[in-house]
Amino acid sequence: MAKWWDNIFLNSVFFIVCGVLIVLYVLGHFYSLYYMVATIGLALLIFFLLLDAFLLYRKNGISGSRKVAAILSNGDENPIALHIINRYEYLLFATIIDELPSQLNQGEKQFNTKLNPLTSKKINYAVWPKERGEYQFGDIVVMVCTPLRLLKRRYSIAAQTTVAVYPSFVRLNRYNLKNLKYFSRDIGEAKTRKIGHSTEFEQIKGYVKGDEMRYINWKASAKRNQLMVNQYTDEKAQQVYCILDTGRAMQMPFDGLSLLDYAINASLALSQIIIKKNDKAGLLYFNKKVDKILPADKSLSQIPKILNTLYNLKTAFFESNFEKLYAEVKFRITHRSLMLIFTNFEDMNSLKRQLPYLKGIARNNVLLVVFFKNRELEEMVSSPAKTGRDFYYQAVGEKLIYQKKLMVKELQRHGIQSLLTDPQNLTTDTISKYLEIKAKAII
Repeated sequence: MAKWWDNIFLNSVFFIVCGVLIVLYVLGHFYSLYYMVATIGLALLIFFLLLDAFLLYRKNGISGSRKVAAILSNGDENPIALHIINRYEYLLFATIIDELPSQLNQGEKQFNTKLNPLTSKKINYAVWPKERGEYQFGDIVVMVCTPLRLLKRRYSIAAQTTVAVYPSFVRLNRYNLKNLKYFSRDIGEAKTRKIGHSTEFEQIKGYVKGDEMRYINWKASAKRNQLMVNQYTDEKAQQVYCILDTGRAMQMPFDGLSLLDYAINASLALSQIIIKKNDKAGLLYFNKKVDKILPADKSLSQIPKILNTLYNLKTAFFESNFEKLYAEVKFRITHRSLMLIFTNFEDMNSLKRQLPYLKGIARNNVLLVVFFKNRELEEMVSSPAKTGRDFYYQAVGEKLIYQKKLMVKELQRHGIQSLLTDPQNLTTDTISKYLEIKAKAII
């Protein structure tokens, strides 16, 4: 347990006064008046030092707390509030230090302020997390001194807490369907699918001549003592799966977030739009194997399920296995669905290695491959070249950018939808593409 003297420190004013006294004592060797002034000053310093210690230690007068949400949103501004209470009857000068989680790469947040007597002080600031997962906030340290400013007392307020950083959920309400291209209230409501046609249960009714015998509900018939049949209607809800590649291709960073983080944020926003459109939203992620399949559902509880599934998802350090993905999709997702694969191909060879499996998935489903432009590469190509090395780098960059455009055409040639987009526009572009596919009744 810390002793009282572990929390008391000499302030800079004390050392300044000591320096002045030393100079006066030196001059006192030549002029007796300076020696007398220095002695009086030393006595006053000791007196005020003891008075300052008394004022600081007469009570435990500082308390406080931190207000932070239990869940933070990744990549967004998250407000945090510190409440510091001064129970002393006099003004204090304070340095407030909030110990931040290591993932924020800031160490601590520091504020210099005044604490009025017998009042509380509220300090607001914000953090922008760049990683999902658990964040550990530390204690709040408050260094206070009286107007004498000779001593400082340290208060350590226990405020350790763990919060979860989830995929960006604060942006969900920013995506208004009416502001997006291809929006129509009739999309997906009046049209039924002819490919992959399916039905859903509506009600149990009495049997009439012409009803199919295979739909007889024998349990209900036994209870009613008459033939009862199940009635079905054409299912209008369409299955939409967001498929996330968690391999090394998705580790590339843009503005502090990885491509996987952008894909996760887009999947979450898109899933909400899918459910608003009365479709069924599902989720799947894979690398060396398919790690998780969340079956498609259109209930409101599906969004929290998706959020919890994506909360702590990380990228791996190996290449993803599209063959495993094709096998799992073929045998475990039997209904025709719209599948959006968030991945990244940097050159034509990487696409051609996976093309047979993408074609296999597209054989029974509508497949949309979403991959990314290299914004840094485009900025390098557009900047003026000054040396021979710059011209060489720009030539290589232009070739890679051109290969991205060739990939789009290659996918289209095999009947696969594609979306090449900038990471920062991923969410809006993906939602617009989904609405476009629905508007064209491709599913």
